[in-house]
Amino acid sequence: MEVTGDAGAPESGDIRTLKPCLLRRNHSREQHGVAASCLEDLRSKACDILAIDKSLTPVTLVLAEDGTIVDDDDYFLCLPSNTKFVALANNEKWAYNNSDGGTAWISQESFDVDETDRGAGLKWKNVARQLKEDLSSIILLSEEDLQMLVDAPCADLAQELHQSCATVQQLQHTLQQVLDQREEVRQSKQLLQLYLEALEKEGSLLSKQEESKAALGEEADAVDTGISRETSSDVMLASHILTALREKPAPELSLSSQDLELVTREDPKALAVTLNWDVRKTETVQEACERELALRLQQMQSLHSLRSISARKASPPGERQNPKRAKQDPT
Repeated sequence: MEVTGDAGAPESGDIRTLKPCLLRRNHSREQHGVAASCLEDLRSKACDILAIDKSLTPVTLVLAEDGTIVDDDDYFLCLPSNTKFVALANNEKWAYNNSDGGTAWISQESFDVDETDRGAGLKWKNVARQLKEDLSSIILLSEEDLQMLVDAPCADLAQELHQSCATVQQLQHTLQQVLDQREEVRQSKQLLQLYLEALEKEGSLLSKQEESKAALGEEADAVDTGISRETSSDVMLASHILTALREKPAPELSLSSQDLELVTREDPKALAVTLNWDVRKTETVQEACERELALRLQQMQSLHSLRSISARKASPPGERQNPKRAKQDPT
């Protein structure tokens, strides 16, 4: 990067404040550092440093960040130091390219990644605030939310939760253990499913399977004749819930408690049509979701009970006796 300044001393009595700026031509990555006292001074130096032909004047200066035209000295003086400018000659138009954007020098791909990271950062902060209000809500979080908290920077998460880094590290370790336990349960169910499928291939369950398929085929035909079109539109589950039901070996472990409740409320026949499953498989998955939801709610109740007991034990003796006093008769 070249830094150029006016070597000449200011005239007697003329005190100028120089503002450091960065200059470049449109569609160019090469930038030059200059110091200018006013907008006209910057425009003049841009012509000299960037070798802009005098026949291409007037030169327009715009912000490299978003193409804002800078033609007012007061506005120029309000800009921070090292502001990046693009010099446009004659009728040249500023346009976004790979060297412009949020930082003016990163590619569009990197800019998109920054926007994605910023959105992900806001999302984990929302989950952290929910956790700060009620620590027991960990049980109700989905795997995606838990993973975001585990991946969040420890210092940032500690600041959001108003806890020490050591406490947050222990919390992230605990969350990772919860995720590992869910993954172990999922793998165990998947292995059990593979074992059952192997038994079916060997023929031990072949006859029952054929009978089941025949019965389900008749039921599916009855549904397809007049109900499928209506029921398919009755399913109001979000796309991420349907994706988890289709793709996850044990979807009940991947969904949040709110999602589990929505799955259990759906009509099995309508959900089976939407997922292209048979009704028996759909009912089995809904039962698994209902059991997981009941387990999480039971854990929540246990945590609240323990918290109430701890609060009573921590209260001074005088405060614990107050609620037991009998109300006086106003008469």
